[in-house]
Amino acid sequence: MQRRKVQPRRRQSKLMTLFMLVIVIIVMAVCGARALSLHEKSQELAVTENQLQAELDTANQTTVDLQEKEKYMHTKKYIEDEAKNKLGLVKPDEIVIRPKEKED
Repeated sequence: MQRRKVQPRRRQSKLMTLFMLVIVIIVMAVCGARALSLHEKSQELAVTENQLQAELDTANQTTVDLQEKEKYMHTKKYIEDEAKNKLGLVKPDEIVIRPKEKED
């Protein structure tokens, strides 16, 4: 009788070990798949980060350029240049040479 009692326990023990092994394998497969998807997501985010950094650098350069232009706009030279270009004004000691207009 002892043999009969021992055999079902061994079968049950082997079956339980196999069941636990299958569960461990499934958990490892799920973790591996999740790790792979997280790695891909990480790479996508790195690309996005690089693009955003480039946009930020461009925006910073634009800010610097605009600040320099603002400083220039507060100078006397800017006012003189605008008066010459837009209004056609000249200083009293300047000589203006204009090309002849073509006659049709």
